[in-house]
Amino acid sequence: MSDAFIVCSNLSFSWPDDTPVFAELSFTVPGGRTGLVAPNGAGKSTLLRLIAGELRPSSGSVTVDGVLGYLPQTLPLVGDLSVAQVLGVAERIAALHAIEAGDASEEHFATVGDDWDIEERTRSELDRLGLGDLSLDRRLHTLSGGQVISLGLAAQLLRRPNVLLLDEPTNNLDLEARHKLYDVLTDWSGCLLLVSHDRELLDRMDRIAELDQGEIRWYGGNFTAYTEAVQAAREVAESNLRNAEQEVKREKREMQQARERADRRASNASKNLKNAGLARIVAGGLKRSAQESAGKAQETHSSRLGQAKARLDEAGRAVRDEDRIVVDLPDTTVPGGRTVFSGQGIRARFDDRDLFGGDGADLVIRGPERIALTGANGVGKSTLLRLVNGDLDPAGGEIRRADGRIAYLSQRLDLLDLDRTVAENFAAYAPNLPDAKRMNLLARFLFRGARVNLPVGVLSGGERLRATLACVLCAEPAPQLLLLDEPTNNLDLVSVGQLESALSAYQGAFVVVSHDERFLAEIGVQRWLRLADGQLREVSAPDRG
Repeated sequence: MSDAFIVCSNLSFSWPDDTPVFAELSFTVPGGRTGLVAPNGAGKSTLLRLIAGELRPSSGSVTVDGVLGYLPQTLPLVGDLSVAQVLGVAERIAALHAIEAGDASEEHFATVGDDWDIEERTRSELDRLGLGDLSLDRRLHTLSGGQVISLGLAAQLLRRPNVLLLDEPTNNLDLEARHKLYDVLTDWSGCLLLVSHDRELLDRMDRIAELDQGEIRWYGGNFTAYTEAVQAAREVAESNLRNAEQEVKREKREMQQARERADRRASNASKNLKNAGLARIVAGGLKRSAQESAGKAQETHSSRLGQAKARLDEAGRAVRDEDRIVVDLPDTTVPGGRTVFSGQGIRARFDDRDLFGGDGADLVIRGPERIALTGANGVGKSTLLRLVNGDLDPAGGEIRRADGRIAYLSQRLDLLDLDRTVAENFAAYAPNLPDAKRMNLLARFLFRGARVNLPVGVLSGGERLRATLACVLCAEPAPQLLLLDEPTNNLDLVSVGQLESALSAYQGAFVVVSHDERFLAEIGVQRWLRLADGQLREVSAPDRG
């Protein structure tokens, strides 16, 4: 008997405007944990929706063995639902309570069925996901985005699925909630198919499935093993490409040399035949024989050149196009002893509540410090960034900013004019740069050719981030303090890598709010701050307490 839990056979799907997504895609997913990776727009979420039955394929079939649980990126939940209603247990728990109160109605027993431990199971699942303090009658609109995601996962787990589909489940989760989810999925014993850009989570997978150009490639092991295999394959492909390029050059050179030799022989033969006084018919026959010989040699070299070009084309296709941002940003340099921001006793109010208690928050940023600001969702991290930037005025305390520019990248990436092109936005931030230098810098941020003339509003999330980084990091004057609020949210893995390489070139100070531990490690964070219970304190890395 097959151990496949998901079977997709000759699966094809196109959007209503006939844009194709998949064509004749066939694969199976076995038990265990599978991470599905691909660039944004490749069709990962679409594939999950097809497996879940939310979308119908144009042709082909999808078979799922067992009970299916599916958690999409965006949960279609209504704000006035209770926690019990979201979990799908409200009616059973109400019937159970009625029976316990003495109501022996047959309807109540039918509602409960065999699920007499439903309340205990519900509390257990909520506890496992860090939601143990939620009452079952609490309303959805009072929860944070991260709590809603965890609640949605709890609802799926309560269904006791054999197959679980998760689409970016750590989006909007704080560090504590992420680790709760990691633990739950580590213990998962069914079939898990997961879409994520969270490398810590992907490193807990048994295998990686890469969706690339409408095909799936399988890699045994976790995400780290996958990246090592991809890097090794890339090095081989690049070596093959270099060899193929040299082969084409060699074949061209040899064909040219053979043509020149044939021309010299033909010229010498013509002179020799004339001097030898042979009959015209004999001389003509010898000349035709020489031409035929030269033609065959030319044909042989042309064939070899064609084969070499074919190998070059094949080698070129095997090299992955995952450009990195390579840029030098000397104007962002901040001297080691320079204080770029100082705040003492900072107070703030949000939604009629005080965010920073006691004597307020103290924060000093000196030199090219790289600071991670962590804390649970809703504690005021984004508010603190906006206070540092000057978007908000403090309710109390003292703030001092150095003369250098501060750049703030919010979660919404709303700095640029969506109707203007990438080049026009860049010109607005760096008006004194010559056009040629602007184009060169945009190319370093991977905007080349016609893409510099695209309106920002039509760019993907990763492209918009790169355009924003280009404008901010190359602005006049260059920023000496950079504030980033959840910059990796909704970015694919290639875009996260491009962000990391851009920040590696930045030589000023930055404060970044992120729950992505791998990202924070890659960008060289030196100082960790945690905002909890209204207090901002320095912690070791990382502290989830």
